Amino acid sequence: MIEAPILNEKARAVLGRRNLVFVGLMGAGKSVIGRLVAQSLSIPFIDTDAEIEKVSRMTVSELFAAYGEAEFRSLETRVIERLLRSGPRVVSTGGGAFINENTRQQIKRGGVSVWLKADLDVLWERVNKRDHRPLLKTENPRQTLENLMTQRYPIYAEADLTVQSENVRKDVMVNEVLAALVAMGDRSSEGELQ
Repeated sequence: MIEAPILNEKARAVLGRRNLVFVGLMGAGKSVIGRLVAQSLSIPFIDTDAEIEKVSRMTVSELFAAYGEAEFRSLETRVIERLLRSGPRVVSTGGGAFINENTRQQIKRGGVSVWLKADLDVLWERVNKRDHRPLLKTENPRQTLENLMTQRYPIYAEADLTVQSENVRKDVMVNEVLAALVAMGDRSSEGELQ
């Protein structure tokens, strides 16, 4: 196991001027882990949902209710495009952002994507305590979450890195993300040498 300061330094070097973009379903830990990874790397953290709420002066739930999902996704794409113009920073995206082809291409051009992949039980345990998730305001929210997994996991799998999100200490998750980034850099270096 690499010591934390060395791991942070190596991960920061691999990232360079690119953004580290967290993707995955609601409850996967994108904001919590993303914020801690940003602290470890000493770079800014931005949550796209918070940024959208700031520019629109409405909550995500209010935006969904007033304008629908399609208009929300359009706004989300524009906000992410603007955020990815400069770096490095850590960006946490909403669960549907990476599903949009345009947004996914922007992320691929402007950063390194990390899919925080979680099992249904882990996600459900995290999201069922509060009712602020517009997509889960259904008759059977657990089934809705499972349906979202089925639809979205093949697309999330296109991310540059996949890290399993589990119920472990947050610092363990942060180290797993940083180690995956370092390993990606090592693979790139090996490819250049051959």
